[in-house]
Amino acid sequence: RKQTTEYSTSSSDDEFESKPSLTHKAKRTLRRRRKLEKETKQLIKQEELKRLHKAQAIQRQLEELEERQKALEIFGVKLERELRGESDSGTKDETQMLHEWFELVLEKNKLMHYESELLIIAQELELEDHQSRLEQKLREKMAIDGKLLGSDSTVQFRV
Repeated sequence: RKQTTEYSTSSSDDEFESKPSLTHKAKRTLRRRRKLEKETKQLIKQEELKRLHKAQAIQRQLEELEERQKALEIFGVKLERELRGESDSGTKDETQMLHEWFELVLEKNKLMHYESELLIIAQELELEDHQSRLEQKLREKMAIDGKLLGSDSTVQFRV
């Protein structure tokens, strides 16, 4: 009896000792989860800032491109008038003006191609931003569902 009593007492002591360690483990797990959530939010903000800076750079390039296209358009109109003989430019010969015209058309085509590339990149940035916002909403919903269910499950996303 003596041994049994000692055994049951020691097992009771073990139970009391294990409960505080569980709460310690739960606290540690909670701290880790909060730290992970904080790091994830920081990464998301950094990615948003990168996209914002990239979008601003694209916007500046598009504005510069538009100015260059306007200048080419003005020069093209002037050159067309000279080619038709509507302008008084007796100093240039027709072959030189045609050469300038073709170079102008080539430059305009290059600018249009570059503009379409910039617009595609801008669209990609918009899609990345939309995806990031959707992932954040999903994380929030999963966190709410996890709290309601009392579960520890978290969802990891590749960023």
